[in-house]
Amino acid sequence: MTLPTLQTVDVAAGGVTTARGFRAAGIHAGIKAKAGALDLALIVSDTPATAAAVFTTNKAQAAPVLVSREHLAHTGGVARAVVVNSGCANACTGDAGLADARTMAAETAALVGCAAEEVLVSSTGVIGVALKMDRLRAGLPQAHAALATDQGDKAARAIMTTDPFPKESAVTVTVGDRSFSIGGTAKGSGMIEPNMATMLGFVTTDAAVPKVLLDRVLREVVDDTFNAITVDGECSTNDCVMLLANGASGVAIDERTYDAFADGLRAVCLRLALGIVRGGEGATKLVTVTVNGAATPAEARIAAKAIANSLLVKTAIHGGDPNWGRLVAVSGRAGVAFDLSRAKVTIGPILLFKDGRPYDEAAPEAASYLKNDDISIAVDLGAGDASSTVWTCDLSADYVKINAEYRT
Repeated sequence: MTLPTLQTVDVAAGGVTTARGFRAAGIHAGIKAKAGALDLALIVSDTPATAAAVFTTNKAQAAPVLVSREHLAHTGGVARAVVVNSGCANACTGDAGLADARTMAAETAALVGCAAEEVLVSSTGVIGVALKMDRLRAGLPQAHAALATDQGDKAARAIMTTDPFPKESAVTVTVGDRSFSIGGTAKGSGMIEPNMATMLGFVTTDAAVPKVLLDRVLREVVDDTFNAITVDGECSTNDCVMLLANGASGVAIDERTYDAFADGLRAVCLRLALGIVRGGEGATKLVTVTVNGAATPAEARIAAKAIANSLLVKTAIHGGDPNWGRLVAVSGRAGVAFDLSRAKVTIGPILLFKDGRPYDEAAPEAASYLKNDDISIAVDLGAGDASSTVWTCDLSADYVKINAEYRT
């Protein structure tokens, strides 16, 4: 039956277990030092799922990234489970770390009843520390026993490190008279500028999606969501986003329904990505940075990222200082086409600079606007008609405190 193109995307409750045929768990295995802290998550599809993933471009890649890449290549993109620990990144741990990541997969597979290569592995936490395998081995059977369709929230908590709150998102997509669900969870607070930061994302859907389309849609959506955020400009060793599609809804995605699926996936991923920025280490403000008037979309993204990562811009926003000169200066040194005589800067709806002329009489109004928790800034480069939007947060003294004490 050919589905009509009429579609709706509705926000749904839950996260990785909203899609049919997925169960999850989050338990305390003792990997984190804090007593009782959840630190081991398991996500399982009742049937083999088509799997796609994007990974960090950092050349110092953690053992779980290497093993998950191997497994996806071996199976051609089939997975039954994802196992995730927090409290230890298992990064820069040599051959022993690789063996530990493979053991995580193998012991999970034995519990689930699948091949080890059908298990994807992920870790997050301190770099250069050996994983506590005795505690992980003891915790895996507990996590497997706790699997349920109502435990997605515990899985979301179990993957957290310095995150101030868990992040979940889900939607129901209706195409004609059929519907399917997409849900996910993510973690990340500091070391964030994914280039596929410490960020992990796990998304599930009960639609059936061919591997070639799943790979395509994940990369397209990640570019507009997870790759369009930054907290501190740092790309981690463990970053990944994994997407599993098990087909339990009976809805099959093809080229005709691709856009409907992409819209639903984008809605889920954007909410998770904004949650990462809103919960950035020490953050008090969510900042939307839009660059217009660029020569190309790529140059618009470069300039927007330069603005979003500027320490001078981020501290000015934290202090409520409408220092538009910093925005002009960053734009001019971003390495893209820029025409000062045609440039424009706005903070919220307030014009502060245009065509070479400052509007400093508007500074008090802009300072008042900057007291809001959610703010937007925009720069027109005066060099074309391309645009890009990225999201960041302010930089506070708490960010310095958190990261000065991360290992201690």
